[in-house]
Amino acid sequence: MPPRQRPPKPLGTITRGTTNPNRLRRVDRWLAGPQSFRLRRAGDPLVVDLGYGAAPVTAVELYTRLRTVRDDVEVVGIEIDPARVAAAKPLARPGLSFRQGGFELPLDGRRPVVVRAFNVLRQYREDEYAAYWDEVRGRLAPDGIFVDGTCDEIGRRSSWAALDAGGPVSLSISLRFGAFSLPSDVAERLPKALIHRNVEGERVHAYLRALDRAWLDAAALSSFGHGQRWRAMCASVKADGWPLLDGPSRWRLGEVTVAWEAVKPG
Repeated sequence: MPPRQRPPKPLGTITRGTTNPNRLRRVDRWLAGPQSFRLRRAGDPLVVDLGYGAAPVTAVELYTRLRTVRDDVEVVGIEIDPARVAAAKPLARPGLSFRQGGFELPLDGRRPVVVRAFNVLRQYREDEYAAYWDEVRGRLAPDGIFVDGTCDEIGRRSSWAALDAGGPVSLSISLRFGAFSLPSDVAERLPKALIHRNVEGERVHAYLRALDRAWLDAAALSSFGHGQRWRAMCASVKADGWPLLDGPSRWRLGEVTVAWEAVKPG
């Protein structure tokens, strides 16, 4: 009898796994909003919460939120730590499941339309993220998207890079009004690809400085609310030539998305 083959080792390492309820509400709102077209037209509405952490709350929330887009959505929470998978299993239900794995995405050959990995690659070395990006991109469904992001402990400051099969597409910043002094306060929560690039001469540094200047210039609008001021900031940087990919309907939420080419590492 031939020796039994062991399953391949999951690709990646165990992270700290800290999480909180509602921590990822901002990126979920984006996935269920301007990115919902991907799920609506998918032949297989499969979504992955990659590296959901010590508690599966973010996977459960993602499932609940995306069901408003398609009630037949299937969310799979993938964790490299078998103990975390075992702890999550009691919360499984039709449309929501959990399995052990890593960036290789053990999905029995299926290709997800959305892969969300938040606060995962942040804990890796800077020279590692690109290989994991490529690993996931190569496993996406047509029109699929990989979201690599970071946020603070309760989700007030958040940013994420979006990638499709061709590579990085955009950088989104989403901030809770009243939880920042300047838009650049998000710098410590940039994705791994950019967090060490917020220095003179780098595109992302110039972008954050442009947001800060426009935010300060719009201070007179503060009496009308933070939302009005944020919209004016976004309109100003767009008029200055920054390639913003969204408009007032997203800006009013404290969100702004720019083309990756404008902020990519130099």
